[in-house]
Order: sequence, then structure tokens, then C-alpha cells
Amino acid sequence: MRRWRRTASLLAVCGALGAGLLPQAAGAEGPTGAESPAGRAGPAGAKGGTGADSVFSVAGLERPVRMLVDRWGVPHIYAENTADLYLAQGFNAARDRLFQIDLWRRRGLGLLSEVLGPAYLRQDQAARLFLYRGDMEKEWQSYGPDAKKAATRFAEGINAYVDWLKRTPEAMPQEFRELGYAPARWSPEDVVRIRSHSLAINLTSEVDRARAVCAGGIGVDPLMRRLEPEWKTVVPDGLDPCAIPPDVLGTYQLATQSVVFQNGQVRAVPEPPGPALSEGSNAWAVAPARSTTGRPILASDPHRVMKAPALRYITHLSAPGLDVIGAGEPALPGISIGHNGTVAFGLTIFGVDQEDLYVYRLDPGDPGRYRYGKGWERFRTVTENVPVAGERAQRTELSFTRHGPVIKVDRERNLAYALRTTWLQPGTTPYFGSMKYMRARNWNEFTTAMRTWGGPPENQIYADVAGNIGWVPGGLAPNRVGYDGLLPVPGDGRYDWAGFHDGARLPRSYNPAKGIVASANEFNMPKDHPLKVGFDSWASPYRHERIVEVLSSRSRTSPADSAALQSDKVSIPARRLVRLLAGITSDQPSTARALELLRTYDAVTSADSGRAALFETWFSGHLEPAFAREVLPENVARQIFIHDPLLLFDAMDNPDRWFGAGGTAVRDRILKTSLAAAYDELVGRLGPDPATWKWGDIQRLTFGHPTGKDVGPFPRGGSWNTVEASNYLPGSYAPLSGPTFKMVLDVGDWDRSQAINAPGQSGDPRSPHYRDLAEPWQRGEYFPLLYSRAAVELNAKDRFLLTPRR
Repeated sequence: MRRWRRTASLLAVCGALGAGLLPQAAGAEGPTGAESPAGRAGPAGAKGGTGADSVFSVAGLERPVRMLVDRWGVPHIYAENTADLYLAQGFNAARDRLFQIDLWRRRGLGLLSEVLGPAYLRQDQAARLFLYRGDMEKEWQSYGPDAKKAATRFAEGINAYVDWLKRTPEAMPQEFRELGYAPARWSPEDVVRIRSHSLAINLTSEVDRARAVCAGGIGVDPLMRRLEPEWKTVVPDGLDPCAIPPDVLGTYQLATQSVVFQNGQVRAVPEPPGPALSEGSNAWAVAPARSTTGRPILASDPHRVMKAPALRYITHLSAPGLDVIGAGEPALPGISIGHNGTVAFGLTIFGVDQEDLYVYRLDPGDPGRYRYGKGWERFRTVTENVPVAGERAQRTELSFTRHGPVIKVDRERNLAYALRTTWLQPGTTPYFGSMKYMRARNWNEFTTAMRTWGGPPENQIYADVAGNIGWVPGGLAPNRVGYDGLLPVPGDGRYDWAGFHDGARLPRSYNPAKGIVASANEFNMPKDHPLKVGFDSWASPYRHERIVEVLSSRSRTSPADSAALQSDKVSIPARRLVRLLAGITSDQPSTARALELLRTYDAVTSADSGRAALFETWFSGHLEPAFAREVLPENVARQIFIHDPLLLFDAMDNPDRWFGAGGTAVRDRILKTSLAAAYDELVGRLGPDPATWKWGDIQRLTFGHPTGKDVGPFPRGGSWNTVEASNYLPGSYAPLSGPTFKMVLDVGDWDRSQAINAPGQSGDPRSPHYRDLAEPWQRGEYFPLLYSRAAVELNAKDRFLLTPRR
């Protein structure tokens, strides 16, 4: 893995550049005379450079705020108090990401039709079902004493920039001009009421399992996916698995999907969503005794949808009592991954099952009521008017049961279906709980903050300047009594949640003897732990196994080693299958050629590897589906999107147990016929000469922008099971998610930390920071995540001064 440069060299070079060698921008003008921001570092609308400030007069500020944007597009915001700091963060979020966060707000609040027209009415209606509608005081209190003020000031900052654009229309981001509408003003509640982007877990697998049980009986369940901890699924009393309609998730998918565009234009009708994406993360920390620096090293790389703009935004927030830097959601104040000068934190998703589908029998004489207990309970309805561009507002009725929003009514069966989810509880706005832990000064304060973490459920990896490392999970976990949450349940009161588990009961690890803590979404609950927080929401163990294998193989690990590990593309499944193929022979030409190629495969899924192309095509596109067809009814096998590799390997290692007497012959037939099919597919895709094949010619990544300002394409390496994760769509091999943000922290010597955020920091296609990090990211490179004021000053490319507007 090549890095952009060694960090120490970068800092030395940067010092020289800061002394006067950076390209100088034109002299600054005040915002009232601002020119078009095209070609600048973000849509500020006023020219700036290393020598002069771009000055903005901002309503609501109490004192002046300085913002330095470094050469990699990272804003460093310096305020005299935290109220001004969060206002400036909102102002800057709008300066750099306005179209992205405005679209996020409209999608989440159900206001797309207001500007995009009636084609989005159904999506708006669906989104409104999943807004937080509970007690707002409890909501604000859930995030700590500063949360409401932070969200209020953040919204004021966005509004200040929107107001400035009204006075300076030439600076309006081009997407608004193309789509013909203006950005909206925000309220503080907008920050926390939107929940439909939460990474919640289990609803879709409940429905998939019900369909499979309907088609093949409960006996098919252990043949589809392993359960961790080991568990036997039973059909809840009163549930008919065949009574789950095919479109039961239609409203849920509309509410949670992105705004749909095609070829840079708004689609007339949103298309049905594809399979749910698998998003995960890696994070680890190494103790001082195992590091080359004598300090902890913490690394974190979340795996999210790869789009333009990037889903995360790196920001440095500095004011008396708070000095944090790292990545956060562009539409939220604060950060969720990074450090505060004392404590460092990185995250992965923790497999808590936070969703249940409830099925209700309707009153035959009054379909506005559903069975609950010994009687009938009336649906609660909320009537709202949805504004529609070019038309009168559309009156819509939203229905709720005591458990949650009604997502489907089946008149033929006289049934209704509603979702209960933790992310409609107070304190579960995705990632906003970081308002508590980003101020932590030690392990006790950090774990106290994580005890009440709502969502999404997380593993937090911790390190601090005192040399401590740790792992602590968090997430609002339902207390299910008498059922396991693996299938839908009747909503008649027999399967209600008995509150939530205390987060303090979750396991944790602090300064383990091995000197390593690591998480990669694997099952990491102790097998004898009394809490059963989820059974089918864990990732395959291979990324975690590879991380621990590499870190354990060295007596000392450097920050550069951790950066290299984030780009590691070794596939443990490939290593296992290559060993298995050693004893397989075939006279069939395609099989024989495939065997010859894979016997010498090094298991590295690099973009330029022809053998990786063959292996991944075979493994995900042919071997796993062939195995599923062998052990499952055909109509069940067709339903599986991503197969469980642990079941496959168990069958490969124990063929007689899986396939019966003569199981080895069955296994070998599956291996050989699927190999031939994969080889023939690659001949059709890439030509007859395997020497010209490349995995990156099949798996190609484009950072798609809603209106067509795409970045790419790039050849992509990695797979579902490599540390450098590339979760692609089997069959088309289009990348779905991956680590666009990466961070390696040298805990205590902060200026030697590194990060990357692809395709770039800015959301404005006119900015040089819109796509400048895409190619370095593709090459496995980083930039220095500068923290000290001196280092930031030396590398400042653009300077802004925000002054109180009188």
C-alpha cells in the first residue's frame, strides 16, 4: 500500500509551503461584493487565500469566529464560545454542503413534493410516518445539557448562510438553479426529528425469514443463515408466515431510500429500491507496548454508501472547553469519529436487533380498530397537508398503532402491519449522541456516555493520551420476553417489549493483556452472556480475523502499518477455498482452466488481479448460489441476496453431514460446475485470454451525484470479506458501500494523524475540494489530520472571518 507521503515528511514540506510557497489566491472581497465561488474551496462566494480573510457578517454571532480551510479542504473553526462555534459549524456546513443537507432535510421531513412535484408525494407520505413525534424535552435531554443549544445554533448558522445567498444569488449552488428551487431555512427540531436514515437492523431479515418459512417450513432457517449465539428459531404463536404480503416493506423502503434521480434528472416516478445495502466498519486500537511510537494508535474506517458528496464531513471545532476534530454527519453539529486532544474514538455497527414487524387482526365491523388484548383498539391518526409544487397541498392521513407507524393494510386478509423500532424513541437520532462522548476526558466518562447511547448501535473503540485502550458497545436494546425477534409477531399484546436493557449490562474491554482491541461488525458478545441483543445482524468474521492476524503478527505496529491494514485486500475465504481446490481435478475445459488459475491465487483481491476477478465471480456469483440451490427449495434459494459463507464452509468441510452419504462427490460437483460457469462468464465479460482479466474491470466505482456531477469511474479492489471492504452487488459487481472515510490517529502526537474522505470534502462541484481526494483515496493515500493551531496556520489555503451582524 502506497501512502500519499509519510506524515513526517508532509509536515516538513507543509512548513515550507506555509512560509510562502502555497499558490496565492486573489485578494478577498467582502460578501456583499462576492464573485462566483467556482474554482474555490467551497461555495463561500467570496474570494480568499493564504494571505487575506474572506469576511462574512453573520446574524446571531456574539463574537468573531475565524475559520481556516487547509489544503485538503478541512475547515478548522476557532470561536470564543461554544454557542458561536456551533453556529459557525452550521454556516460552514451550508457553505460546503448546502444542496446535500437541504435534500437530506426535505427527504426526511417529507417535503420533496414541495419542490420536485407530485411524483414524490408517496415518498413524502412514507417519510412522515417515521418522524420522531414524541416528547421534545425528553428528546433534547437524552443528548446532554448542550444538545438543544448546539442544534439551535447550528440551524441558525445554516439559516444565516441561506439568508446570505438571498443577498448574493450568484453564489447559489448550481443544483438549486438546475432543479428550480431555493434552499429552505431550518429549525432546531429538523436536526433530531428525522430518523429514516438510521442504520437500524432486522426488519428486512424478519420478512425474508417469514417468506422462507412459508415456502419451506421452519426447517429451512438453519440452512439460510447462522444465528449467533447459537439459537433455534420458532414460529411465534398466532403468526401465519404466509400472511406477510410481498409488498409489506414498500412504504418502509420508500421512507428510507434516497431521492431518486436518473441521468442527472429527477425521475418522474421513483423506482423500486434494490436490495438493502450491507454497511459495516472496521476499527481497532493498539496499546503503547505494541506500537512503534510508545503511544496508542487508533484506526477507524466506516463502510457507507459511496456517493458524491461524501456521506461524512471532516471538521475541527475549537472553543474554550472543546477542541475536537474528526468526521461527522454534515447535517448535525459535533463529530462522531475522531479525538478531542485527550480521548480518541472510532466506531463500527454493533448487531442489536432494534426493529420488529407487528401483524394485527382488524375488526371486521370497523377496520379502524385492531385487536389488542381482549378488545379492540383504535388506530391513532394524524392528518397533515403535504405541499406539492404546482398543485394544491395534498391532505394525507398517517396511521399509528401503540407500537408504531402502520406500513401496510391488507384488506383482503383483514390484516394491518406496523413497525416498532427503537429509532422512534427519545435519544436515537443517528450519531447525535456523540454530543456526550466527544467531551469525555477518560474511560469512565466515555463509558458513562455510551451507557445511554441510542442509535445506531455501535462498537466504540477508545484510546487516550494516558496510554489506555478499550472497547465498549452501546445501543438501545429491546427487552423481548418470550420471543426472539427473528420473525414478525402478532400485535395483540402477547409480544410487547418489556422496556429496554440497561446499557451498563453490555460487555466491554479495557486495557486487555494482548494490547489490541478490534471490531469489524463480527459477533463479539461472550457466548454465555445473559443478554441476547440480536441473532442475525452480525457480519462474517473474516475482516475481524484478518485485522487481528496482522496486528498480532507484529511485536510493534506503526501508524503506517495501520494505514496499510486499512487497505489490506487479503480474502480469508479465498485462502480456504484455494486449499480445498488442491485435490480437485476435471476434464471439462472451463473447469480445468479455472482450477489452474486459482491454484496459484494469492488470495489478494487487488483491482489488477485476473485471479481475483475469477474468484469473486465464482464465489459470490456461482458457488454460493449453487450451494443454496443444493440445500434449499428453489423458491427459497432465489430469495437470498447475500449468502452466509460460514454455512458454505461448514458444508465444504463436512460434506457428508450436509449432503448425506456420498457427500464429497456432491460437494465436488458443486465446486466444478460453478467454477465452469464462472470461467465462462468471465470469458463473455473480459475475453478469452485470462492474462488480460482484471477484477477492477468488472468492479468499477462511480461516486454518483444526484444531478449527475459524478466522480469516476475507478477500478475497485476488495470484496465483502476483506479489510478494505467493497460490498458489491453479486451478478453486476457494482460497488454498494465501502470505506470512503479512513482515519489513523497517533494518539498524543496528533499532528501525525492521517485521514482521507473521498471523493472530497466539498459538496459543490465547482470547488477544487469536490473530487481532489478521490484519486489519492483510490491509491490508498492519506493527508495529515492537522490539530495544532501552528500546523493548521502553516497549511491554511483559505481564511474566513465571521463577524457579528449588527
